[in-house]
Amino acid sequence: MFHKHTHIAPTLASQLLVAADAAARAIPPAFPLDATVAVNPFLGQTGEDLATASGRLARVAGVCLTRPRAELTAKVSAGEITEDDLAAALVASPSPVKPRDLATLKARMHCPAPAPQALPTVAELAAAATGTDWPAIIARTVGLWAAGHFDRGQALWTPRPGPGAYAAWREWATHDLTPEIAGLTGFSAHVAAAPDSADRAILRAADRLGLGPDAAETAFHRLLIDLGGWPMHARWMLWQAELAGGTDATITDLLAIRLVWEEALLIHCPAVAADWQAVVATHAEPVQPTAEQVLDAILQDAAERAHQRRLAAQLTGTVARGGRARLQAAFCIDVRSEVLRRALEAQDEAIETLGFAGFFGLPVAHRPAGTDELQAHLPALLTPALTSTSHGAEDEEATRRIAARARRAWGRFRQAAVSSFAFVEAAGPVYGGKLMRDVLGLGAEGLKPAPMPRIEGGLTAEQKAQTAAAVLRAMSLTEGHARLVLLVGHGAQVTNNPHESAYHCGACSGQTGEVSSRLLAALLNHPETRAGLPGLGLSLPDDTLFVAGLHDTVTDKVTLYLDTPAPGHAADLAQARAWLAAAGHEARAERSPRLPGATPDTLMRRARDWAEVRPEWGLAGCAAFIAAPRGVTAGRDLKGRAFLHSYDWAQDKGFATLELILTAPVVVASWISLQYYGSTLAPQVFGGGNKLIHNVVGGIGVVEGNGGLLRPGLPVQTVHDGERPAHDALRLSVMIEAPTEAMTEVLRKHDAVRQLFDNGWLHLFALQNGRVAARYRPGLKWQEAVSETGLAA
Repeated sequence: MFHKHTHIAPTLASQLLVAADAAARAIPPAFPLDATVAVNPFLGQTGEDLATASGRLARVAGVCLTRPRAELTAKVSAGEITEDDLAAALVASPSPVKPRDLATLKARMHCPAPAPQALPTVAELAAAATGTDWPAIIARTVGLWAAGHFDRGQALWTPRPGPGAYAAWREWATHDLTPEIAGLTGFSAHVAAAPDSADRAILRAADRLGLGPDAAETAFHRLLIDLGGWPMHARWMLWQAELAGGTDATITDLLAIRLVWEEALLIHCPAVAADWQAVVATHAEPVQPTAEQVLDAILQDAAERAHQRRLAAQLTGTVARGGRARLQAAFCIDVRSEVLRRALEAQDEAIETLGFAGFFGLPVAHRPAGTDELQAHLPALLTPALTSTSHGAEDEEATRRIAARARRAWGRFRQAAVSSFAFVEAAGPVYGGKLMRDVLGLGAEGLKPAPMPRIEGGLTAEQKAQTAAAVLRAMSLTEGHARLVLLVGHGAQVTNNPHESAYHCGACSGQTGEVSSRLLAALLNHPETRAGLPGLGLSLPDDTLFVAGLHDTVTDKVTLYLDTPAPGHAADLAQARAWLAAAGHEARAERSPRLPGATPDTLMRRARDWAEVRPEWGLAGCAAFIAAPRGVTAGRDLKGRAFLHSYDWAQDKGFATLELILTAPVVVASWISLQYYGSTLAPQVFGGGNKLIHNVVGGIGVVEGNGGLLRPGLPVQTVHDGERPAHDALRLSVMIEAPTEAMTEVLRKHDAVRQLFDNGWLHLFALQNGRVAARYRPGLKWQEAVSETGLAA
């Protein structure tokens, strides 16, 4: 079965390389720390339903994709999940191995669920046979090499540029004595004799390991999972390359590296050959869920139906508002805005809030002051069409660049191998005051405003009007404008937190919403924009002023940016600031009981505390996305668990905005929801580990301790309070007030989005007059609501 010389037929070779590509695409991308974007960890499994994906990931990763059975059974016993919820979930399951009736389901759910076990690798079989922890040695050595190879400027000494990952690793591994010291004699020579390309290495290893096309895909997937977050970083590199119209082979290189190790260990430990042959045979079997995995998927669906039932009971119609609003405030749809929006509207009945994606419809790549590096300020699904900058005058920019270079040089002096000792001896005491301020949480307060951004090259008068009209229509903000309209992005003030960008705006690729909100406010206030809008069927009142703002989601403070002088609106602005301050106080009072050890008065201190592992809960708890007029959700306490997008289908001619909502904000929200879901239910694979022992590596991500595998996803402290999960792991329920026919046509045009709903990664409901009217069913079908809560069975 295991061959010394490799000669693979062309057809077989192409099938194996196709399997390698499929395994690579089964891995989700992990974005680097400076622009963390929530990613659906099951991005490669959206073509399957939850039960099948559970079967696949149990095989390759040893994880379960549903909440613990005992936890869900306890909710049934407590009445939180009703018999109707169970029955509806059972009927909806298409599996041929599901329980035959409700009584069988209820009886079987009390039996303990078997723990999933990943199929072993050769390294694990060899470890069991020899007593040497080969998986740990692989993780350690590959992690050490990868930290240097992928470094993005953190390391003082970087490897020479040029070679791809596989070639660079071969060069490095031929000089690394760690495997041979551990007992893997001849490993360096084995690497030196390996094929000179990743594809040929994969083909040779597949032949020597006895992997045919049927077994290769999940076997390759298993090996990529074994490398932790490094393949996810490589998958991000492929993602970025494909967005730019290119490609990247790094993730295939990593697969080749891991296969070279498997080859060597099988040669080193031939006693495991029979066991490995049995593993290969199991890999060759089709991926199918077991009856136990189907049962758990049904219970998971029942839990989601219970949440949908409670949510539907809150949506009882539309609250009408009369007269011109005194203040309108457009917030990002982020669930953290729901609490502040509700508190702000409670200050005065003439206040109206709206929800829209936090990049405010501007597809911008931004060049911050002091650097030429571009930052994406739009959803990761989109490609920038505009470039903005905060660069000032030439002499001012030169001063900023000199200061930035001086800071970098000083930082390198402090950290370099030799000069760091002299630095501590000579300058250490000078830092005593700063150290005490940081320890006591007395550092700077608030997010520091950046210089005013502008579009590079400017826009013509026609472009200004067209861009403004498109954004206003997408926001359903085409009439009834107040004298003062706030455009409020969001960010989070945290200290000593490598995952800072994960708390910022997901629709801005992990940046704050400041740039987008300020650009849009300036655009909507511009005289050329105002002059051109009537020709496009829109107009803005002469006395309407747009003002950008930034919501600090840790402290619930809102900073306003008065970039357009408006002395005539001084009283309006003063009143708005007073309302925002009062609303922030109420929001802090609502949020603080959820945070361990927090009070409304300590949230601001937590933002400055360099030892605080939970400055806020981020988007933990997110469970619903509602696109409808604000009257549908106004006054309802949704407990900061719903993305709220303003949408009036009656104003949406041709349903272009509906298509945009379903293909962009809904998908982004699903990525956020499923990242929290995966980090909660499968933290060993999709979670970021323990914040207390994190070390940043390469400016890319974190490792636990002083080396090893990259940890993707959310840290445990982000989704757990130390005693129980802080995130309720439910797939997102999407509720949109629009005709079902229009939504069907959008899904018909976009297969990737339709997959999410057809395979149950998202739930879709149609609202009518503020109530649930129908539930989407797989195959572009709808089931009308029949129950008192408005939910179909």
